[in-house]
Amino acid sequence: MATLFIADLHLSVQEPAITAGFLHFLQRQAAHADALYILGDLFEIWIGDDDPCPLHAEIALALNQLTQRGVPCFFIHGNRDFLIGKDFARASGMTILPQEQLLTLYDRPILILHGDTLCTDDLAYQRYRRRVNRRWLQRLFLMLPLKRRMRIAQRMRSSSQQANRAKSATIMDVNPQAVATAFSRHDVKWMIHGHTHRPAIHTVILPDGKAHRAVLGAWHQQGSMIKVTSESVELVEFPF
Repeated sequence: MATLFIADLHLSVQEPAITAGFLHFLQRQAAHADALYILGDLFEIWIGDDDPCPLHAEIALALNQLTQRGVPCFFIHGNRDFLIGKDFARASGMTILPQEQLLTLYDRPILILHGDTLCTDDLAYQRYRRRVNRRWLQRLFLMLPLKRRMRIAQRMRSSSQQANRAKSATIMDVNPQAVATAFSRHDVKWMIHGHTHRPAIHTVILPDGKAHRAVLGAWHQQGSMIKVTSESVELVEFPF
């Protein structure tokens, strides 16, 4: 058996092929797993659990069917869907985890996270992240009418895209010291995350030996998952 990890699907009504690929993945691959972990950015935009978008109901139903088949599903918020709340979690059967979670899978300790907290060289993004994760600001935002929330979210997304075009690739990748600190803080030799859209399994040299950082790819033209078994940690890319 295996435990599967995915991230950065960025599901939206504008990308039906990705949605179809995800539904196929749930039916054909995740259905046979010990568990499924979604490490953030499942959706491109999330403005609240009360958004009546049919896509959200479709995904909730598919995830709920997976959990009803006996495959538990866990979720860590990403930078796009940090407002996913208890109502969607209940409808989908997902368990929401904190931003960093330590697992032990097949006797292998693993730290999982979305990955944006490791990108500490991107100072503008880290300021933005601290601001939007203020609980009082989130509660205020969720009190606004849906149409106004959507306008704000679209405007913020447009601003983010413009800002990212002006940033170097290095700034938007993880900071080596932040990675080393996370390994040390949790005393592990394996880490799995998404966010950077740079799929790979990196070897990291630490003062007390080697560690490994497994990075998930985004679901643009194909699917990406990390498959953990008792024998290995494997990055797998597959067609929709």
